[in-house]
Amino acid sequence: MNWALLIIAGLFEVAFAFCLGKAKETTGNEMYLWYVGFLVALAISMILLVKATQTLPIGTAYAVWTGIGAVGTVLVGIFVFQEPATFLRILFITTLIGSIIGLKVVSH
Repeated sequence: MNWALLIIAGLFEVAFAFCLGKAKETTGNEMYLWYVGFLVALAISMILLVKATQTLPIGTAYAVWTGIGAVGTVLVGIFVFQEPATFLRILFITTLIGSIIGLKVVSH
């Protein structure tokens, strides 16, 4: 169950990064709404991370959480914000995914 919470927390980390990107693109009241979305997603992500670390090793949980956030944020950047999808970016994202899976496999 706590692995599921950790994955959801990582997805909310992607959500708060997405909100930051959208806030950067907007002005006025719309910008402030994206910042509110950022704060809500940040709070949910942190609460779920804390809950997950009650039974998972902190080093593994934090690494997986940041890894999910990093991979997800790069993918959002590529697919939503039209950032370049170079060979090296894809290579390093792939190795990061392998590392996240490896951490889960070797954790108790």
